[in-house]
Amino acid sequence: MTIQLGQIAPDFEQESTHGRIHFHDWLGESWGVLFSHPKNFTPVCTTELGEVAKLRLEWDKRNVKPIGLSVDPVEAHHKWETDIAETQGTALHFPMIADPDTKVSTLYDMIHPESDPTVTVRSVFIIDPSRKVRLVLTYPPSTGRNFAEILRVIDSLQLTDARSVATPVNWTPGEPVVISPKMSDEEAHRQFPQGYETVKPYLRIVDLQASA
Repeated sequence: MTIQLGQIAPDFEQESTHGRIHFHDWLGESWGVLFSHPKNFTPVCTTELGEVAKLRLEWDKRNVKPIGLSVDPVEAHHKWETDIAETQGTALHFPMIADPDTKVSTLYDMIHPESDPTVTVRSVFIIDPSRKVRLVLTYPPSTGRNFAEILRVIDSLQLTDARSVATPVNWTPGEPVVISPKMSDEEAHRQFPQGYETVKPYLRIVDLQASA
């Protein structure tokens, strides 16, 4: 099963460091970031889990629930949490799914059948409150994930869900955005009374921070 953007994220029940989790129920009305690890006690993942914990206020501000996954059992997760707190200076506040039977990893198509599951389980899924998958990223084992980029994508998704705009290359919050090509000029003038720049008929740039 290949996970595609726009589909409903597969539901599951699995043990975690916070007890048994029914994924869709656990999400509630929140956005979710499901991110996986090859196995416990790996150096890059240790730094990543610490970073996610340090970003707690950023997740809360965006109504996002992070949840980790590793193919090791819950007991090993708890031992790893101790190492993470010791080396990264923060305790984990979010659950880590135990996936020793690779049920969730297989459900989310993280493991190629010809690959070692303890190497290839290293993916990120952003899921919105309607349970739809909005982003899928897979990283190589040697490269740590960029959670600033994941936050940036969430900011873009939440903004563009609320407004008829898209975010251009390298956009960061507060910078100008582009108006949807589906919107007529007449409607654009109504929605953006502060005015906008027409570079091409299909490329209209608006500063949402500007006053009308």
